Amino acid sequence: MIFAAGFGTRMGDLTKNTPKPLIEVAGKPLIDHALGCADAFGAQRVVVNLHYKAEMIRSHLSGRDIVFSEETPDILETGGGLKKALPLLGDGPVFTMNSDAVWAGPNPLQQLAQAWDPDTMDALLLCVPPDLAVGHKGAGDFVMGADGRLTRGPGAVYSGLQIIKTQPVAQIPKQVFSLNEVWNVALEAGRLFGALYPGKWCDVGHPGGMTPAETLSEGRDA
Repeated sequence: MIFAAGFGTRMGDLTKNTPKPLIEVAGKPLIDHALGCADAFGAQRVVVNLHYKAEMIRSHLSGRDIVFSEETPDILETGGGLKKALPLLGDGPVFTMNSDAVWAGPNPLQQLAQAWDPDTMDALLLCVPPDLAVGHKGAGDFVMGADGRLTRGPGAVYSGLQIIKTQPVAQIPKQVFSLNEVWNVALEAGRLFGALYPGKWCDVGHPGGMTPAETLSEGRDA
């Protein structure tokens, strides 16, 4: 599932007339960067959620084998959006991916798939070491243990890509909620894990991320 419903408020005037997933970086819309990763991995089904300027995104993706989950009248946040889309995704674990990042390195979905262990994990988050998180200013989101288990705190940066089991999402009683609520349950059970991405990653959720993302996409040193 690719998250594309948000308002993109951090982008300021750039999203006044264009939804963030359609903002171009290195000659193509951000959502096409995400879809390129999914296509190269061989994803069997892709679901894209919609809310803000939904018709623009639907039009851009017309002709592609994509299923849409439209959130109306209200946006549902990441957890609620995933919960609403579960009938379209099926019962098994799913990838969820933000549509506002650019990657330089191996396919990030493949990296997660190789590290996924359903016997011990309820969610596996792809994280980026701070020195490979291009243009990222924060202190990081998670501390990763020797066995890959995550705790919250300054350290690795969450990339916006994960594998997550659907049952814990479906069990949240609310309709509007963040995936953080699902992660908190997994944290308490010792079943929230992380994998480190070996390439570079750039968050394009704010205007300051666009120039380094362009540089990264063009293969120059970012």
